[in-house]
Amino acid sequence: MKGYVLDFTQIDKSSLPIVGGKGANLGEMTRAGFPVPPGFCVTTAAYREFIRQSDQMAAYFHQLDGIEADHLGAITELGQKIRNHLVTVSIPEAIVVEILNSWEQSGKDHAYAVRSSATAEDLPTASFAGQQDTYLNVKGREQLLQAIRQCWASLFTDRAISYRAKNRFDHRTVLLSVVVQQMVFPEVSGIMFTADPISGHRGTLSIDASFGLGEALVSGLVSADLYQVRAGTIISKKIAKKKLAIFSLPEGGTVTKDLPDDMQNRQALEDSKIKQLASLGESVKAHYGADQDMEWCLAEGTLFLVQSRPITSLYPLPQVLTDQGESPHILLSFGHQQMMPDAMKPMALSIWQTMFPFGKPAVQVESRFTYRAGGRMFIDITPILTLKPARNIVPKVLKGVDEMIGIGVGDFVQRDAFVQGLKQPKGLPMQVARFVAPLFGRVVNNLVFADTSQAIHTVNRWLRSSFQSSKDQLPDVSGTTRVIWVQEHAGKLLRSLFQQLMAYPLSGVIASKLIQELAIRWLNDKEVIHTLNKSLTGNVTSEMGLMIGDLADLARPYPEVIRLIHEGNVSSFREDLLTVEGGSHFLAGWDRFIQLYGMRCAGEIDITRPRWGEDASSLLPSIESHMRAMKPKEHRERFAQGALEAQAAADDLLERIGRQSFGWFKKRLMRRLMRVFRDLMCLREHPKYLMMQHFGLFRESILKEAQSLKQTGVLLEREDVFYLSLDELLQLTEGRPIEHLSQIIDSRKQEYEYFRSLTPPRLMTSEGEIITGSRSQKAAPEHALVGTPVSAGVVEGIARVVLRPEEAKLNKGEILIAPYTDPGWTPLFHSCVGLVMEVGGLMTHGAVVAREYGLPAVVGIDDATKLIHDGDLIRLDGTHGYVVVLNSSFKS
Repeated sequence: MKGYVLDFTQIDKSSLPIVGGKGANLGEMTRAGFPVPPGFCVTTAAYREFIRQSDQMAAYFHQLDGIEADHLGAITELGQKIRNHLVTVSIPEAIVVEILNSWEQSGKDHAYAVRSSATAEDLPTASFAGQQDTYLNVKGREQLLQAIRQCWASLFTDRAISYRAKNRFDHRTVLLSVVVQQMVFPEVSGIMFTADPISGHRGTLSIDASFGLGEALVSGLVSADLYQVRAGTIISKKIAKKKLAIFSLPEGGTVTKDLPDDMQNRQALEDSKIKQLASLGESVKAHYGADQDMEWCLAEGTLFLVQSRPITSLYPLPQVLTDQGESPHILLSFGHQQMMPDAMKPMALSIWQTMFPFGKPAVQVESRFTYRAGGRMFIDITPILTLKPARNIVPKVLKGVDEMIGIGVGDFVQRDAFVQGLKQPKGLPMQVARFVAPLFGRVVNNLVFADTSQAIHTVNRWLRSSFQSSKDQLPDVSGTTRVIWVQEHAGKLLRSLFQQLMAYPLSGVIASKLIQELAIRWLNDKEVIHTLNKSLTGNVTSEMGLMIGDLADLARPYPEVIRLIHEGNVSSFREDLLTVEGGSHFLAGWDRFIQLYGMRCAGEIDITRPRWGEDASSLLPSIESHMRAMKPKEHRERFAQGALEAQAAADDLLERIGRQSFGWFKKRLMRRLMRVFRDLMCLREHPKYLMMQHFGLFRESILKEAQSLKQTGVLLEREDVFYLSLDELLQLTEGRPIEHLSQIIDSRKQEYEYFRSLTPPRLMTSEGEIITGSRSQKAAPEHALVGTPVSAGVVEGIARVVLRPEEAKLNKGEILIAPYTDPGWTPLFHSCVGLVMEVGGLMTHGAVVAREYGLPAVVGIDDATKLIHDGDLIRLDGTHGYVVVLNSSFKS
C-alpha cells in the first residue's frame, strides 16, 4: 500500500501536502471533535500516479507554461483539451483497490459528495475556493471512480488555469487530492463567516442560510437570508426571497426545484439554531486561532460542518490594546495620508514609528500610537478625538488630505458607542495645548504682521543649516553609535520640522481658504482661487519638475545623448555620456540635479527604496516623455505664463473689490491675504524635502552597518537589513545575536510579498471594521467615475495608466492615471494635460502641484487604474470632480 487513501481520522492540518487544503481542514476538524460527516481523501500521490499514466501531459504542461492569465481564448481551448484527455485516462488498479476498500468501510450504500482539494487551496494567504468542480449525491462504484477522475481533470478548468497563471503558481507543483464525504441531506444549509467579510468587523459573525443543499447558495443561484451575531446576540436579520433550492435525488444526483410561495419568504434557520451555529463557529475560530469561512448544513435537527477555510479577504488586524468597556479605536492609514499606500518593509515602518512624535517615553523609541498591519503603518487618532473640539476640527482637516478619510472620521465620531466609551489619556489637553499654542501664535503673526517676503530665504537658510549639522556628525560615528544616531535623529525630525517650518505653509493654507471664502462672499467668484494657485515661485518640488525640463532641453541637440536616455542603461549611463557628443554638457546638468534631488525617488517615504542617486532608472523615461510632449523651453514659458495669469487675476480681483462699499478696507485685507498666500504656500514641500535629505543619511548609515554585518556573516545579504527594525539592528551591532535570524528574515520576505497584494483601507477600527465615507454624486453625469475635485478645468484626452513612474511613456495631450503621486512622480507632470489618482485630497502633493501647473485634476477615485484602461478617450472635469470614459480601448 502506498498511502493513496487516508480516512479523515488519519488527517490533520499538517497533512496539507498530501490531501490539500480542504482535506486537511476536514481531517483537522474531525480529530478536534467538531460535527463533520465522515469521509476519506484520495491523496496527491494518487493524482501524481494518475497523471503519469498519460503520455501527453508533459506536452500540455509545456503549453501551460507559456499561457498568460488574460488570454482567455487560449486558456479555454487548452483547458478543454486537457480535461477531455484526462477523463479517458485509466486509474491505476492499486489506486482503485484502495479507493473501493475505503468506500466499502465507510458504507457503499451511502451517497457521497466528491470534491477537489488542491495543495494551493484554502491557505491563509490564497484561497482557491471554487476553482475546481464538485459532484454531489454520487452513488455506486463506477459513478464514484468517474467523479474522482473528473475532479482530477477539473484542476484544468478555465478559472483554475487562469488563477494559477495570474498568481504565478507552477501548474506542475499544484497537486490535487479528492475528498469523498458522506452526504447529509439538509433542510437548510449555508455559509458562516466568523468575521464580517464586508466591513471586516472581527466581532460580527455573519451567517448566510437557504433551503436545501448549499450548492445553490455557493454557486449564486439563490439569494440567502443574512443573520449577524455579536457576542451571542442576534443583531440583524435580513430575510431574502428564496425562489428555488437544490435537493438530492434518491437514485443519485440532484434536482433544482421552485419553492412553494409560503417557503420563499420564511426565515430559513430559527433563532435558537442561529445562536447554536454561531457558538460552533466561535469554537472553530478558537481552534484555528484565525477567522474562518465555513460551509454548514442542518439535517434532522443536527448541525454539521462540511468545510472550513481561512477568510483571506480580511485585512490584517492591528494589535491595539483597549480597556474593558472602552470604545473601539480608530486608525488612520499613514500611507494614504502620505500619498503612498504601498506595503513597506519592516525597517521603513520602524523608521516612521520612531519619527512619530507622540506617545513616546523617549525620543529614540517607537510611538505607542502607531501600529503595523499588512505592511502599512496605521496611526491611532483616538486620543486626540477624546477632545470635543477635535471631533469637529479633525474631520475637516483630514478632508484636505483625503475627502473619504475626512467623511469617514466625521461619521465615526457621531456614533453613540464611540463617544460613550471614550477614555481620555491623562494630561492630554495640556500636551496638545503646549504643542499647538506656539504654532497658533506664529500663524497669527504670519497672517497679520510679518514681512512674509523674506520667509523663503529664512526657510532655505534653516534647511541648509539643519541638514549640514546632521551631515557633519556622521563621519565620526559607526557601529552601535551610528544606529543610535539614526534613532535619535529620526525621533527628533518630525517635531523639529513641525516647530520650525509648519507655521509657514499652514499660514498659506489658511490665507488660501480666506481668499476663497471672501471672493465668494464679496463677488460670488468661485474660480479665481484656481488661477491664483498657478506657478508659486520657490516650491522645491515644482523646481525639481522644471529642472527635468531643463535636462530634456540639454539633451535635445544631441542624438547620441537622446539614444542613451532611450536605452536607459543606468549602470553605465555616466560613463557612456562621456563618450558621445554633448554628453559632458548634459552630464553637468545631470550632476546638478542629482546633487539637489538625488535623495528622492518615487515612493520616497519608504527608506528601503533606492534613491535617484543610486538608481535613476525612473528619471530617464520622464526626460524622454518631456521631449515628446513639449517644445524646447515650453515648460519654463508655461510656468512664467502661469505667474503672469496669477498676477493678472490678483490685480483684477483687487480692482473689482475696490469698487464695492468699504472697498478700500476689503482691498487692503485681500492684498495682505494674497501676499501671505503667494509668499508662504510655496513652502509646503520644504519640510518633506529636508525629511528626504535626512532619509538619505539614514539609508546610507543603515546600509553601511548592514555591509559590516554581511562581512561578519551575520547577514546573508546587505539588503536583508530592511527586514529588521531599528531596535533589531541595534541589537546586532551590539553583538547580541538574534536567534533564527535567517529564518525570521525569510519569513518576513514572504510576508512582504503577500502584503504587497493587499489593498489597505483608509480607516479601520481596532475591531477590524473598515470605515468608508460616501460622497455626493449630484454634479456628475450617469456612469461617471466620481472623486474629489482638486484642480479646476475640463480636458479631454487619451488616458495613460501608469503604475510606476519608471514605466511611464507619456505623449503630448495625454492624461495621467496613477494610483498615487508623491514628489518622485513630479517629473511626469509637465508631460500630461490632466491628472487622475486613486488617493489624495485637496492639500496632498499631486493636487497642489497640479494647481500650480494649471492641470485639471481629480483624486480619490477608487480603482481608477483598473476602471480606466490605457488608451481610453476620457473627459476629466477637475471643477466638479469626475471622469467620463468617452471611448474605451478595452477589448474583452
